Amino acid sequence: MLNKLASVLVLAVLFAVPQAWAQPVEGFTDLVEDSIPAVVNIETIRFGSRPTQGQGRQGQARPDAPGEEIPEMFRRFFDFPFGEGGPGGGRPDRRGGGSGFIISEDGLVVTNHHVIEDADQVVVRLADRREFEAEVVGSDPQTDVAVLRIDAEDLPTLAFGDSTNLRVGEWVIGIGSPFSFEQTVTAGIVSAKGRTQGRQQYVPFIQSDVAINRGNSGGPLIRTDGTVVGINSWILSSGGGNIGLSFSIPIEVARNSIDQLLEYGRVSRGYLGVGIEVITREKADALGLDRPAGALVNRVEPDSAAAEAGIEVGDVIIEFNGTPLDVFSELPPLVGMVRPGTEVPLVVSRWGEEITKEVSIKQLDEDQAMAGGPQTPDREPSNKLGLAVESIDTETRQQLGDPDGGVVISGVESDAAYRAGIRRGQVILMINNQTVADIDDFRSIVDELEPGRSVALLLHSPNGATTFVAYTPEAED
Repeated sequence: MLNKLASVLVLAVLFAVPQAWAQPVEGFTDLVEDSIPAVVNIETIRFGSRPTQGQGRQGQARPDAPGEEIPEMFRRFFDFPFGEGGPGGGRPDRRGGGSGFIISEDGLVVTNHHVIEDADQVVVRLADRREFEAEVVGSDPQTDVAVLRIDAEDLPTLAFGDSTNLRVGEWVIGIGSPFSFEQTVTAGIVSAKGRTQGRQQYVPFIQSDVAINRGNSGGPLIRTDGTVVGINSWILSSGGGNIGLSFSIPIEVARNSIDQLLEYGRVSRGYLGVGIEVITREKADALGLDRPAGALVNRVEPDSAAAEAGIEVGDVIIEFNGTPLDVFSELPPLVGMVRPGTEVPLVVSRWGEEITKEVSIKQLDEDQAMAGGPQTPDREPSNKLGLAVESIDTETRQQLGDPDGGVVISGVESDAAYRAGIRRGQVILMINNQTVADIDDFRSIVDELEPGRSVALLLHSPNGATTFVAYTPEAED
């Protein structure tokens, strides 16, 4: 009786599991059959050089010959070594490859920028074995997206989906040509969203455990409804093979680049003009926040969109264009996708008070340096912060990168401050959202600090970087 009851309970649990949680009984066969015709293999060729009269029998290059350095793109995608030429001189053609997918019946193909970068010839091979030499319509290294065109009609296509409602744990598949094995299908789940990578701060990558390897780059990440939600771009690996950490460009980011490449031939990216950093628990407490969320502003560029809108150092951006920010890395992709000249709302928390600003986004440009002026030498011994500070003379200010105002730290006596990363030689620009213009400002601000509360310092380092550091000073004896 007990055994029968247990069996009934097991069956009840199995049938109670929502269907969306389970992998299809027949796998993804229908999905794959419908998708594969629109996925292409891409071969790239970088032309070598023939021997010339200026080269000797030992293959020594002429003084004006191209550099011998092999670009990183080709190291990534080739499976064989390249020599520098045989006894007769010259260099062979260099071949690489990747994947892509068709987005229009008249021959538009999407792939990664790094797949076709520096290639002299790009060949697109369809699932039905037809081959076409492709024209590069445009390419954007910031989002790693490229658009190609082939001379063909009535082609199968894949439709863009919506990655914004993609859920962690959802099934997705990848199709591509890993190690030149064309039309290879792999499946997995979405592991996380909004992942960042230093060189591509404008892309909130989709992380999955779909097996992606060399040659998969540029292929589609497809959800179970058959739409493309991402473009497979890179993997994190210690040995070059897949270890379950694959990253894809969200299709909304890619589509913004694609549309601009088709319309203008290049991508214009929005620029706010702020330096930002993460909010820790202590920083949140010091800045009057109820939780460590948002992007803490540690620099405002002169004449930038942020400066014109009245955003200040110490503000915490908690919402941009209607989207709340949980972590600071979510801001750059949101800003980058806004067309320059567009006015958008932005909400900041300024010392606990929420303020809404209207910001007219400018076009991404080179960062601007901040300048400052001279100060009279002076010194302030240890205080509530456990820091010894000095005013900054003209020579020292120049050595420190010309910070605007501030006092330089000459000694760190507080263990809490040291653990927080505060070091001798850094310049204190602000304390708890109050500007430190000189040592008199420093003294008056420190005298008013509330014992036992976290304090947030805006620091300028000798390398020119500015950052907020928060810690709780030790209680005075």
